[in-house]
Formats: sequence, C-alpha cells, structure tokens
Amino acid sequence: MKRSFLILCLLSAIFGTNAQTIDVISYNIRYDNPNDKPNHWENRKDFLISQLNFYSPDVFGTQEGLAHQLRAIDEGMDNYTYFGVGRDHGDDRGEFTAIFYNTDKLEVLKESTFWLSETPGVPSKGWDAALPRICTYGLFENKEDGSKFMVFNTHFDHVGEKAREESSKLILKKVKELNTGGYPVVVTGDFNLESESGGVQAILTEMEDAHIAAGKNAFGPDGTFNGFDITKPVERRIDYIFVSPDRVEVLKSAILSDSKDCRYPSDHLPVFARLRLMD
Repeated sequence: MKRSFLILCLLSAIFGTNAQTIDVISYNIRYDNPNDKPNHWENRKDFLISQLNFYSPDVFGTQEGLAHQLRAIDEGMDNYTYFGVGRDHGDDRGEFTAIFYNTDKLEVLKESTFWLSETPGVPSKGWDAALPRICTYGLFENKEDGSKFMVFNTHFDHVGEKAREESSKLILKKVKELNTGGYPVVVTGDFNLESESGGVQAILTEMEDAHIAAGKNAFGPDGTFNGFDITKPVERRIDYIFVSPDRVEVLKSAILSDSKDCRYPSDHLPVFARLRLMD
C-alpha cells in the first residue's frame, strides 16, 4: 500500500509540473441598446461585473461589448485588462470580441484580430453575413511556470447560414496557421449555432465541446440564450467553449444562470470551464 502511494505521488509530481489549471468564461454581455429597458446596460452592468469578480476567471472572452462597456468592466475588476478591436473598422467603433485576462497570472505575448470573411486581414463582411464579424486571439504565458496557451474568441453572424459554416472552417484554419508552437488552444464564443448544426459539427472534427467533455461534471441549464426572459426555461445553446482534445483536459463546466431581482445580467448566460492545460 505504501509503495503504491509513493508511486502515485511520484506520477503526480511528474505530470503536475507539465500542466496548469485555468478557469475560462465565454460571455455575450449584450451591447448597450437603449431600447432594452428595463434591461439596458446601466441597469445591469454592476451585477454583471460583480458576477465576473465572483468567478474571477483567468481568461474570459466577451461578445457584443462596445468600447465603453469594456472600459466599465475593466474599471470594475482589479488586476484585469483586455485587448481587441471593434468589428466595424478595426478601432474603437462597433462591437468587440474582447479577451480579458488576469494580469497577476498571465502575460500576453501576441494578440490580434481577424475578420470572418474571404479577406480576414482587413475589416470586411463575409459570404452572406448581415454584419462584419471578427475573431480576436491571444498567445498567453503563465507567469509562474512559463507555460503557454492560445485563446480565440469570436461571434458568428446571426443571419448568414453560409457565413457561419465558413467561419467555422476559417477559425480551424487560423488555429493551425497561428498556433505554430503546438500549444493548448481554447476557443470561446457566441456561435449563433446549436450543437447539431453543420458549423458546430465542423469544429468538433478537430476540437472538443468543453460542456459535453465535462460529462457528469457539467452543470446548469441546457441552453445559453435567455432573451432576458426569466419566466421560461433556457433551452437554446449557442455559446460554447471548445478545446484542443489532445492538450486540454476539461475538469468541469457550467452554464451560469445567476440572476438578481428576477433579471439576468445579459440576454445570454455565460459559459464557464475549468481546464487542465498540458504543456
């Protein structure tokens, strides 16, 4: 018995030095639409920021955030910052797919944004999409042990069926192209696609759905889009965290249905995952 225990301790020490655990959230925070009364940004931002502070993920990807919304989150969270650009012109205009991270734990070695279109290097609208769509990515280094991983955060079009499928293919292509070090990869986003769709199935040919991979350690409602309606079950799942299956172990996953005074902080529920990254 003692020998077996020692062997287990040795194996744990060996493998533990080559792995890190991170908490990740994907969150469509809903853009600041003054017509959303009583759910407009000013009425929900404090609860949304306190929610993020409570879960304190190492990294979180946001969708739909406008520049002033991102600044509010940044100001409300100590030891975090973010990067990204607006989708309209590659500056502060339009919605971002910003990535926030804990600066105490992580350093960004590289970051950029590409457009989900036939011309990803410039601001553009792709295929049959109604709007310009983007994907922001970053290469992170853990300050404690020097291990590295990549995060991609995106928001697919809500109208164009071809655009969504082609966007899935483009992201897989970009992951291969940009991940020259073969690091663990996490893809977060609002994909405007349910799990049976061709676009999600395309991603699943090379990545894992963290919520499914968590198995019995998955928690929360079935869906992520709530439409600000607190009275109905949340059943439509269109927000995901995908991971590279050979380099990431999913420890747990949750769809977070927190509310206050019978109101949600956004019309989407955030998706949480605790991941072990193998360096």
